Amino acid sequence: MMMKKICFLMSLCCLTIMSNAVLADDYDDLSFDSFAIVDDVDSDMTMEQVSLNSGAAVVNVKQFDVAGVMLGMNYDQVNDLFFNGSGLYAPSQKNSVVYTINKEWKYNLDYECRQNNIFVPEQLEKCINSLARNRGLLYVSEVHVERTFTGETVDVYFTSNATDNLVWKVVYNNDVNKMDGESEKFANQREKKILAFWQGVIDKYGVPNSDEDKWISSENAYDPMMQAFYGQLVLQDKGLEATDSSENIHKARENFQAKPYAF
Repeated sequence: MMMKKICFLMSLCCLTIMSNAVLADDYDDLSFDSFAIVDDVDSDMTMEQVSLNSGAAVVNVKQFDVAGVMLGMNYDQVNDLFFNGSGLYAPSQKNSVVYTINKEWKYNLDYECRQNNIFVPEQLEKCINSLARNRGLLYVSEVHVERTFTGETVDVYFTSNATDNLVWKVVYNNDVNKMDGESEKFANQREKKILAFWQGVIDKYGVPNSDEDKWISSENAYDPMMQAFYGQLVLQDKGLEATDSSENIHKARENFQAKPYAF
């Protein structure tokens, strides 16, 4: 008889004020081939309402760790944890470290480069990336590591330099939900793997205090929380991400290099 399925639902240094210190036509000839640079993307800020289970108390989710990573850690701490050669995880084979320019700032730099008559796509991209790095706007946004022997991966997401480049989300995955076949024996093995994973989660974090799959630090969904799925954990602080997004929007608007109109 199959065990009751557990229902898991998935939920610059300091910003340098943009100045005329670095002109668009004076960007240095930097190579960005050694790491990935991706466009900043809009995050889904829709959050389901959360509430405490009857008789449950809030927990200090900010003290939770996933594979040693905690919310609020900086990149150097995560780098020491995963890349010093002594950990269980190894860098992912592709794009283990991803750099990002926040979209608001990228728009600013694109405009500034174009004002300096740089229009060829390759040169424009180099101009934007160079200015971003010189001004502390290029930041580590993601770190991806894996443990191939067990099918585990950990994806770590960081805020921008506007909020000190801190961990705001950690996503852990394993292969407990994957089996080679669909026969009874494979279904049995799969259920046992899921049960073992779930028991390990309970042993480490305690029983969920919101529904069957969430650990919350308050009934505000923007406070630190963790959610469990089949073979996955998502630890996140949506409040920190929202603060980072708001700070970038505000600062980018303040520092847009508009023409000196006179009227």
